[in-house]
Amino acid sequence: MKKSFLSVALMLLLVLTTMGQGISALDRLKADPRRAYGTDYPYKQTSTVKLTKAPSGYKPFYISHYARHGSRYYWSSSLYKELDTLLTVAHQKQLLTPAGEEFCKKFMAAKDELQTGVEELTEVGWQQHQGIARTMYNNFPEVFKKGGNVLAISSLVGRCVISMAAFCQELVQCNPKLEIREQSSRFTLDGVVPTDGRNPVKHNYPRGLRPRYEKNRSMFKAEDNLRKNLLQRVFTSTEGLPGHKYRIESNLISLYTSLPSIDHEGMMGDIITDQEIADRWEADNLGTYSWVFGPQYQMIPILQDILKKAAAAIDGSSDRVADLRFGHDTCIGPLTVLMGINGADKDPEDPNEVKNCYQSWETCKASNIQLIFYRSKKAADDILVKCLMNGEEATLPVPTTSYPYYKWTDFKKFYTERCNK
Repeated sequence: MKKSFLSVALMLLLVLTTMGQGISALDRLKADPRRAYGTDYPYKQTSTVKLTKAPSGYKPFYISHYARHGSRYYWSSSLYKELDTLLTVAHQKQLLTPAGEEFCKKFMAAKDELQTGVEELTEVGWQQHQGIARTMYNNFPEVFKKGGNVLAISSLVGRCVISMAAFCQELVQCNPKLEIREQSSRFTLDGVVPTDGRNPVKHNYPRGLRPRYEKNRSMFKAEDNLRKNLLQRVFTSTEGLPGHKYRIESNLISLYTSLPSIDHEGMMGDIITDQEIADRWEADNLGTYSWVFGPQYQMIPILQDILKKAAAAIDGSSDRVADLRFGHDTCIGPLTVLMGINGADKDPEDPNEVKNCYQSWETCKASNIQLIFYRSKKAADDILVKCLMNGEEATLPVPTTSYPYYKWTDFKKFYTERCNK
C-alpha cells in the first residue's frame, strides 16, 4: 500500500514538473532562433502567456523580484576597438569581400556611438523594464491597487540604476498612489550584488564549483559550421590582419548578437544568420551553464534577503507591497541555479541533458524572477507562493501538489535549509 501511494505521488510530481516545463528547449529555439543569443538575447514580453488562476479564496498581496539590467551596448570597449582596427587594416589592404566592405562602412558610421555607449543602457533596455513593470501591474492589480510602499534597490552600476528608474516610473504611471523608494547604495549591495568588492558585508561562500557534465564533455559532439565559414565571408585573406583568427571570429559573433539590443540590426548583412547562431546554441549553452553554476552559493545573501523581506511582509512588520532588485547576469544566472528554477540545479552528468535543465536565454537582457505571494481569506497565515521566470510560470524544487503554487511554509523551510548548507 505504501509503495502504491509513493508511486502515485512520484507520478504526480512528474506530471506537475512536465506541466511547468512545457515545450522542449529545442522547440522553443525553433520558434525563436534569437534565443540562441543566450545572455545577449533581448528580453521580449510575451503578451500571450496565460497564468494559472490562484486557488479559490487566495489573493496576491506582495511581490518579490530580481531583474538583470536591460539591453545595453557591449560591456567592454575592447570589442569595438579591436573591430575598428581590424576593419581599418583590412580595408587599407583591400582584403575585404563586397559583404565585408558593406559591413565596414556601416560599422565605421556607427563606431563613435558604439565606443561612447560602452556598458550603457539603450532605449531598448529602458522599454524592456517599462514593459515588464506594466505587465506585472496588469497581472497582479490586487497588489498595487490601493497604492502602498515599494523598495527598489540596485547595483551601483549606471545601467542597473537606469533600469530601476524605468521600472519604477512605469509602476507610478500605473498607479500614482504608489510610494517607491529607489536606492543604489553600499548599504543594500548584499541583497542585489553580494560579490561587489564595495559590499561592506564580507562572505566566504564556495565559488568556482564545477558541474558534473564537465567530466563527460567528450560525450557531446557538435560541429561549428559558422566558424568554418565566417572569415571567408568577410575577408579575401587574413594574412597580415591583427588578432588571432579565433578572436576575430568571436568578436564578429559577439557584435552580431548584440545588434538588436543597440538598435543596429542589419549592420552585418547576411555575414551571419540567426539560424547559424541557433545551430551552435547547445554547445554555447554548456559553457554558460558552467559559468552560472560555479558561483551559485555566492548568491545566498540575495536568497536570504528574499526570505527575510517576504517574512516581514507576511507577518506585518513591513508594510511594503513589493521589493524590487536590479542587478546583473552574474547574479541572476547563479541565483536561478541556487533556487533550482525550472530544474537549473539538477546538475546532470550527461552534457546532452544540460539543455533540458538550463537554457542560456533565461539569463537574457532584462531577465527577471518574480515571486508572487497570495494570502487566504480564511486564514492570514495561509500563504502560497508562485514563481515567474521571465514572465512565465516556473517550477521550483519545493514539494507541492498544486503547481504552480507552493506553500510558503514549505518554500521557506526548503530554501532556509539550502542556504544553511
